[in-house]
Amino acid sequence: MPESLRLTVIIPTHRPHPERLRRTLAGLRQQTLPASGWETLLVDNASPIPVELAPLAEAAPPNLRISREPKLGLTTARIHGITRARGAVLVFVDDDNVLAPRYLESALRVMEGDPRVGAAGGPVEPEWESPPPAWLPRFHGLLALQNHGPDRRVARGGAGAPWPPFAPVGAGLVVRRSAAENYVRAVDDDSIRGSLDRQAGRLSSGGDCDLVFTVLHAGGDVVYEPELHVTHLIPHGRMQPEYLARLNAGIMQSWVQVLALHGQCPWPAIPRWTVPLRSARAWWRRRAWTSPAARINWAGDCGQFAGQADLAVRRPKTSAR
Repeated sequence: MPESLRLTVIIPTHRPHPERLRRTLAGLRQQTLPASGWETLLVDNASPIPVELAPLAEAAPPNLRISREPKLGLTTARIHGITRARGAVLVFVDDDNVLAPRYLESALRVMEGDPRVGAAGGPVEPEWESPPPAWLPRFHGLLALQNHGPDRRVARGGAGAPWPPFAPVGAGLVVRRSAAENYVRAVDDDSIRGSLDRQAGRLSSGGDCDLVFTVLHAGGDVVYEPELHVTHLIPHGRMQPEYLARLNAGIMQSWVQVLALHGQCPWPAIPRWTVPLRSARAWWRRRAWTSPAARINWAGDCGQFAGQADLAVRRPKTSAR
């Protein structure tokens, strides 16, 4: 195995579902990019039963290795992968994502074809375990589902650049390694950034947004490339109103923090004692008792209020390690 490769696929995983992980690895095995130029790094993030290579061998792509990260947390697992990757281009893949067969080939074409590109992503379409409820499409964004059409889009990087409406999500996120290393240093410099993503019992989901914002504000262009197609395997439980309400609350709370970190938060800090009162008013304004969709929207409001309260007690920068 060479010390330097063109690309590394990083798969953070914690207690993976065996069949969904098998599908993820089988999708990588089908990639058209010659195996000599890339590797797969599966980061076992504190799984109670360690993930072993032998049961995965039949579906595994070439050059798969497992690295264990004992500290639980998605940001921690991503950083573990970044620091141990050998590729010049990194592709983050969740353990329930299936990449289109030409995905890695397209990712290299995008990144190697234009040195200004710092991050890229594309359409993320669902494969449902069971038929979804009729109200679910309005919440596709919570499940990292997106499709911005057949045309390539580019957001120019630079200090203060606004968040692109077509920004890539964590599923299939392509990042130049040098930009990812800059993100690692930013997390080291501010401990809050290490808490923006999922941890035990929390559905915060701001880490990938923080990474993309960091790339953008360092001058890297952010690209939506339709050829970067991901299938997201979505189990029945993630379509349930209770889960989506928790997810919306966690996403909004961390989104407020991400916007504040990057100087683009439109909401002011608020005293934490006002959060229950604001949440109660939002309950009535949203008529949260009337439908699953109304309750999920209300949960997002509550998450926003919690995030605004977090701003009022934001700690000074300290080292995360």
